[in-house]
Amino acid sequence: QVQLVESGGGLVQAGSSLRLSCAASGRSFSRYAMGWFRQAPGKEREFVAVVSWSGGSTYYADSVKGRFTISRDNAKNTVSLQMNSLTPEDTAVYYCAAHFGSPTYYDHEYDYWGQGTQVTVSS
Repeated sequence: QVQLVESGGGLVQAGSSLRLSCAASGRSFSRYAMGWFRQAPGKEREFVAVVSWSGGSTYYADSVKGRFTISRDNAKNTVSLQMNSLTPEDTAVYYCAAHFGSPTYYDHEYDYWGQGTQVTVSS
């Protein structure tokens, strides 16, 4: 069992940066690939980024590539999402998720989810 708690969301202006954090509790955090997803109002949840269990491999959605950076600290059981050059299109609830296995884009393959943190970017 893994519990995930996101933090760091908020209201920012376009062009700003924000750093989301996800704190994990439970066993074997380092064995899970960790992903970030987001869901905007009226839209389906979408993949944002994922990092492998070791932190050595990362993958991003095209919409955030070059602006967002995912990282993890297995000693602290945390995963972060650094978001730069934010635009109003990044407004969404952001979710942290854990997948036991290799990195994946597919939300249905994730085993555990956090409650989400709201990010709102004003123009």
